Amino acid sequence: MEDPLSNKVTINNPADIIIITAYFVMVISVGIWSMFRINRGTVGGYFLAGRTMTWWPVGASLFASNIGSGHFVGLAGTGAASGIAVGGFEWNALFIVLLLGWLFVPVYLTAGVITMPQYLKKRFGGTRISLYLSVISLFLYIFTKISVDMFSGAVFIQQALGWNIYVAVIALLLITALYTVTGGLAALMYTDTFQTFVIIAGAFVLTGFSFVEVGGYSSLLEKYSFAVPRNFSSMDPQRYNISHHCYSPRADAFSLLRDSTTGDLPWPGVLFGIAIVGGWYWCTDQVIVQRCLAARSLTHVKAGCIMCGYLKLLPMFLMVFPGMISRVLYPDEVGCVVPELCKQVCGTEVGCSNIAYPKLVVSIMPNGLRGLMLAVMLAALMSSLASIFNSSSTLFTMDIWTRIRPQATERELIIVGRVWVLCIVAISICWIPVVQAAQSGQLFDYIQSVSSYLAPPIAAVFLLAVFVKRVNEMGAFWGLIGGLVMGLCRMLPEFWFGTGSCIFPSHCPFLVCGIHYLHFAIILFFCTSVLVLLVSYCTQPIEDQHLHRLVFSLRHSKEERKDLDWEQEEKARRAQRKAKERMRENSNTVAEDGDKSGICNLLGRLCGGAGSSQDLEQETPEVTEQMPDIKEDRVWKYAVDINALIMMAVAVFMWGYYA
Repeated sequence: MEDPLSNKVTINNPADIIIITAYFVMVISVGIWSMFRINRGTVGGYFLAGRTMTWWPVGASLFASNIGSGHFVGLAGTGAASGIAVGGFEWNALFIVLLLGWLFVPVYLTAGVITMPQYLKKRFGGTRISLYLSVISLFLYIFTKISVDMFSGAVFIQQALGWNIYVAVIALLLITALYTVTGGLAALMYTDTFQTFVIIAGAFVLTGFSFVEVGGYSSLLEKYSFAVPRNFSSMDPQRYNISHHCYSPRADAFSLLRDSTTGDLPWPGVLFGIAIVGGWYWCTDQVIVQRCLAARSLTHVKAGCIMCGYLKLLPMFLMVFPGMISRVLYPDEVGCVVPELCKQVCGTEVGCSNIAYPKLVVSIMPNGLRGLMLAVMLAALMSSLASIFNSSSTLFTMDIWTRIRPQATERELIIVGRVWVLCIVAISICWIPVVQAAQSGQLFDYIQSVSSYLAPPIAAVFLLAVFVKRVNEMGAFWGLIGGLVMGLCRMLPEFWFGTGSCIFPSHCPFLVCGIHYLHFAIILFFCTSVLVLLVSYCTQPIEDQHLHRLVFSLRHSKEERKDLDWEQEEKARRAQRKAKERMRENSNTVAEDGDKSGICNLLGRLCGGAGSSQDLEQETPEVTEQMPDIKEDRVWKYAVDINALIMMAVAVFMWGYYA
């Protein structure tokens, strides 16, 4: 029997190695330059400076924040396994992103908030809802972002260099640590958008090479249905009892909308379940919403959302179709079905569809271009990891640890933040085997399934908070808790029993795991909404004086708003003033130490410690209380509205053509 690894293509030629090395040297150099030129404590400054961004950086940033190497690995892998239906996740966003710009952002802007927990705190008062959102966000970071990014990057390294997947993960973490320490987070502001368009350009080139290799689109239509692995017949058929449908491509591979009961992505779930999970991601996720709050005006927000929508048309052609081509070209590896062979090819027994895109990169791209593509992918991945590390660290230290220890010093918070990063890295590495095996080894299905169990209650509460004045804190809180319990009742048994594969079905009871995860998202969303409304209407309403500019119907209100959390806000302001005084004292000490030892001062800057007192003054700028104006110029308002209608028409045509 032929060894599946005998013809593995690895990056070992001088052209690729030189380009990869040069690329990383350039990125790290930009990081070092940024570290010494830009104050790394400019988070507050970044939030305020966001009011000046125009529409095209907003649109590019929205797309850049969404697309990463996890998309390339996950979309191409699911495309290779089952066809184009996974593209529905991307094309559904064309409609949801318009809801963000036209309905949600106006309320966030008039509310005068810069974070999503802050909005819920203003809307409902109290602290328990914002604390819940912080905790659940950390879980989602670990289980759907950090571990997935690590795994997808490791898959690329494994295919390019032939390394073990855990060796690849450790190497990735070490390079990411270097990238972060040398100022990579500051460099993100300069490199993220540029890298995204370089990735798109590289993906266009790869797509061109792929279609040439397979013989064109019509040839793909013809050959995909025959992309059957040839090496399963050499194994003992009685041992696994491999049925025909386990290794044969689906008959509905080129259909977006599939049967509601037998489809792997049933049409009600694709139309409505994806919209619910997408509503959580596009309309309530801090990373996405922050890009819109950074815009110069509401018109620029809407234009940026339209640009992002047009860019979201591309993944179907740049990721899903190349994944299907990869299965046609390499059916024995990408379409692997025999557990022992799959273990040799990609390190997991449930299937190797996740290697579809990396396999194309290392096999089809010419020398040099292959190295550049791999380098850009990994650099974008590392910048994403660095951002997630920073965001989750901030979330834990500022929203959770400060509640446990309200008197924590700045030094303690810095230490806790760094220890927390080590903890989530360790948890994420331990979670990688689950990511490998879940959803028959299809990465994108895994991401969406976990989101479908945890995100719908958050989407329901935000939707009702923005559009229904009668919803109160009691209803929102118990809706979130009830939704969480329902979601965990489905998620925990599924991970305990395993999602299984075609050859090894899961033993999870049908009553618990039999409903498709997208259908479950619909049920969970409506159950949470009913619970929120039921509890809210049985308890005291929130008076309008507390809701001015916090709900959609009162977004144009000019009346003074009495914040429900004014006492907590006053305490926070007093704590902030004390923190500033401690920071000034620390800065004086650091300055004196810097005069004594330049080496210690340099190490302090490398580790992100305090700089001069002037830097520290700039780190925590006063937040202005002036509310953004959401009025729009009539001509430009009509222009963006017409463009939105055109984009929706394009989206409907694409859906109809591939449905």
